[in-house]
Amino acid sequence: CDGITATAIMTEILRELGGSVTPLLANRFAGGYGVSHTARERIEKTGARVLVTCDCGSSDHETLALLQAAGLDIIVIDHHLVPDRPLPALAFLNPHRPECGFAYKGLASCGLALSIGAALRSELGVNLDVKRWLDLVAIGTIADVAPLTGDNRALVRHGLQRIASGDRPGLRALLHSAKVELGTVLGARDVAFKLAPRLNAPGRLGAPDLTLDLLLAKDNESAFKLAEQLEDLSTERKKAQAQMLDEAMAQIEREGYQQQAAIVVSDAKWNPGIVGIVAGRLAELYNKPVVVCGVEGGSARGSVRGPRGFRLHDAVSAVQDVLVRFGGHQAAAGLEVLPEKIADFRKRFVEECARAQAPAADESASTVIALDPRDELLAIVEDMDRLEPCGEGNPRPKIAIIAQVAQARAVKGGHLKFDLQLSSGRQVSCFRLGDGERASSLIGVQVRAEGDIRRNNWPGGAPVELLAESLVAQA
Repeated sequence: CDGITATAIMTEILRELGGSVTPLLANRFAGGYGVSHTARERIEKTGARVLVTCDCGSSDHETLALLQAAGLDIIVIDHHLVPDRPLPALAFLNPHRPECGFAYKGLASCGLALSIGAALRSELGVNLDVKRWLDLVAIGTIADVAPLTGDNRALVRHGLQRIASGDRPGLRALLHSAKVELGTVLGARDVAFKLAPRLNAPGRLGAPDLTLDLLLAKDNESAFKLAEQLEDLSTERKKAQAQMLDEAMAQIEREGYQQQAAIVVSDAKWNPGIVGIVAGRLAELYNKPVVVCGVEGGSARGSVRGPRGFRLHDAVSAVQDVLVRFGGHQAAAGLEVLPEKIADFRKRFVEECARAQAPAADESASTVIALDPRDELLAIVEDMDRLEPCGEGNPRPKIAIIAQVAQARAVKGGHLKFDLQLSSGRQVSCFRLGDGERASSLIGVQVRAEGDIRRNNWPGGAPVELLAESLVAQA
């Protein structure tokens, strides 16, 4: 989402300023991420004189040098780790460069793209309101798990309001697909769990261009047709993800990988576009660094995820001699390895993770607040909304409720719906991912439910609902 929203921002702003723009998106199934050799050939065929990279390019010295030699001026816009050697580029915009004097370092590539657009507008003396693109900045920033602090907080807060207004046809259609009404008060979680997965779906299963077409759509008719296609792909992605997760867990248990300091799993049947989601889920389940690889076309492409605070890029970098290529940052990375080298990589990576220093205590963990039975739930939600955007670096406070389960039932997908009976006589509607099989055993039991209290936008439901992240029976 970060790369695609940055591309959409640059494309629209440059066109508004009179530029001729050909947007190209990296395809993880044809060349992979960044400015690959496949991408270089596509770029040269356009006949463009200037190349602007969005959310990539920092580690593509070889191909950028070839493009520069072919006569292109190159501007790299990226927020990933800065390389040790200079880039063959006219300009390299990255807030993490040691010589960069910009005070705030947390911008994602979509925020950097907006900054470039604003500067170019000023340089040309054109009256162009760049606030129009804050909706895309909000999506890219949240989806890339950039910190929701400082400048990002202001950009995303206003961007969420623009998304909810439905001014952009593509996002209006996307909200409709996600069953979110226009004007709804949106939080970062809505983007992370309802919008971003749909936008990411085409690129996980094939070419990502459908998503860019949706974001750039100018009319409702075309936007809604594109959104329908995205919805179909999103459903397909969910099914493939569930199957891959089951197969990965079976492989881990069969091989005993859960006993090691890190987990590396691979399979020739796995879609390289979904490995990142599965790696993230496995990292949560096993609380250790995880690499999931899908083998395709004689090469294995993998995603690296791990516990919060673990320096994943450092661990991968230490064993890069057995890799074809790698990139990313400390919180998430990607890599390519030859299939015959996977066992060697697993051994080396596990050893490196075993030596690595344990992550420091998470100082940004959410505050947990006990619910007073007299509290008005809607008033609490309204107060919480004033704290948005909440997420990375600015977590939303969690609510803890100790009460008796009045009723419980399993719902579609194996999830759990239950109501808690407060001592004041009121009930709180709750939802928990998974745990549907516990429904019958919970009725009448005193429990502690802890999680996020939110507006419930589903028709016919209670106006406020607790999204329970933990549910523990009390003695």
